[in-house]
Amino acid sequence: MEKENISYIALGSNIGDRFDNLSRAGQEIIKDKNNKIENVSSIYETLPYGYKDQGNFYNAVIKIKTGYELIELLDLLKSIERGIGREKSPRWGPREIDLDILFYNDLIFSNERITIPHKEVSKRDFVLIPLCEIAPELNHPVLKQKICDICIADSEKTVIGKIQQKLTFGIKI
Repeated sequence: MEKENISYIALGSNIGDRFDNLSRAGQEIIKDKNNKIENVSSIYETLPYGYKDQGNFYNAVIKIKTGYELIELLDLLKSIERGIGREKSPRWGPREIDLDILFYNDLIFSNERITIPHKEVSKRDFVLIPLCEIAPELNHPVLKQKICDICIADSEKTVIGKIQQKLTFGIKI
């Protein structure tokens, strides 16, 4: 890995074997020699966000080191989603896998494809809770607050609880 960028990625699934979908996504990310998973949150079962008439999700967050620039990483994640079976679906609809870049270094960036930091981080307890678990000192570059200091009370409550299964990807947790 030539350059090491730090990125936090949210993983979510509510179609099929949710645990396997999250696991496969992580395995695909690290199969690429440009990526290394540094930390993995617990998996949280969550109520659907946005569109409510669908099954519960499994959600987790990973921290990676990557040699990819932001758009290259985005393209890789979209390719992994397609490989796991994700098809075009309504916004916030059911999906086999959803991989969202939450943060990329301390970059503040927006174009027609992506906004970094992810614009809904502070509204989603299913992102804030696992992020705080693995990166309590992480600062949100727009809000100028530590992740654990962002008020979860202001977010929609979707987290039901942790599940017993763990994603490890070969790292000691």
